[in-house]
Amino acid sequence: MLVGVTTPEKFYFDEVHYVPAARQMLEPVMPNPVLNPMHPPLAKQLIALSIRSFGDGPLGWRYPGVLFGALSIVAVYLCGLALFAKPGPAVAASLIAFFNQMLFVQSRIAMLDIFALAFGLFGIAAFMHGFRQARPHLAFALAGLAFGLAAACKWSGLFALAVCIVIVAAIRLMQGWRTQFADGRDGDWYRPGLWPDFRYYHFAACFVLLPAVVYLATFVPLHGLSASGLVEAQRRIFSDNTTTAIAGHTYMSAWPSWPLLVRPVWYLFDKIGDDRIAAVVLLGNPVVLWAALPALAICLRDWIVTRRADAFLVLAFYFGPYLAWALLPRTLGFLYYYLPAATFASLALVYVLRRGNSPRWLLWAFVAVACAGFAAMLPISAAFVGTSMETFVRLMLFQSWI
Repeated sequence: MLVGVTTPEKFYFDEVHYVPAARQMLEPVMPNPVLNPMHPPLAKQLIALSIRSFGDGPLGWRYPGVLFGALSIVAVYLCGLALFAKPGPAVAASLIAFFNQMLFVQSRIAMLDIFALAFGLFGIAAFMHGFRQARPHLAFALAGLAFGLAAACKWSGLFALAVCIVIVAAIRLMQGWRTQFADGRDGDWYRPGLWPDFRYYHFAACFVLLPAVVYLATFVPLHGLSASGLVEAQRRIFSDNTTTAIAGHTYMSAWPSWPLLVRPVWYLFDKIGDDRIAAVVLLGNPVVLWAALPALAICLRDWIVTRRADAFLVLAFYFGPYLAWALLPRTLGFLYYYLPAATFASLALVYVLRRGNSPRWLLWAFVAVACAGFAAMLPISAAFVGTSMETFVRLMLFQSWI
């Protein structure tokens, strides 16, 4: 993912917001006003550390995104291992997530989303690992730590934490009601004897206290231990992220359209020759994301009919971070908000392609097809590749993509 990452050598898309904010953090005394106060500081601190290490240039701006993109692939593998208990399907899920195009594009630009994605996926992997254990305390604590770091990059990192809280609360409520299935099985998503020693104070420590402490610690380099400074920083983030946006944007899109890839985001479109352009379009691989929709429907069927825990977890961590956007009052949305759900969709595909008596080659055949789709889209995914206008127009399959 690092090849050609320094192209273009200028800021593109939202780098104009985040790189100056990271530069500001390298000043001996933090200037006032603080740039980009509408997001937490951790991702910008990581970009600042990279600028100090690699210089104030394209490599310094974008290297940490590449690193966390690679870590996201590792995290998808760990999620697959927790779900399927075999390395083969976990590797396949990682490859599909990479070939999805979204993760690749987002890891090569100095924005915040890839950092929140990586930490969030590690948190989900830890939670799913603990979900099947009698004593999930350590796994859930690691999940809370990771979710705190995800939220410290961008508040959307809280969505996966909220999913975990709802899951644990729902299971504890059902246990309190002494709910049980007449033909209960070990593979059920709910069991009366799940986590017998996990108390309410463990819940509070893992999913409230630990994430909050980790999150607030990232503000200390900016605000010190000033309670008023920390509170004001949270108030500003809340205000900026819950205010209904009035002004439109060329590439804005509504959350119901994201799974259908109705409106991509053009990060870059530069003419570099007589008939050569450098383009970066965040679109997503249609081979992966359109195929994921029936796969999710099959997961839903299996959860309802056979109560499978793996189908339940896939659905929870796809729909939770996705549908959370429907609850926000903001009207300004972009396809890259769909990144966590789109990445997790790879696990739904692996679940379906290895379901029942499906032949092993079917899963790897799909991985190969996804790879072909990724290769076809590479001219509009990486600026250093370049393409002709004819090829660009051919890849823009629908009028709404232009």
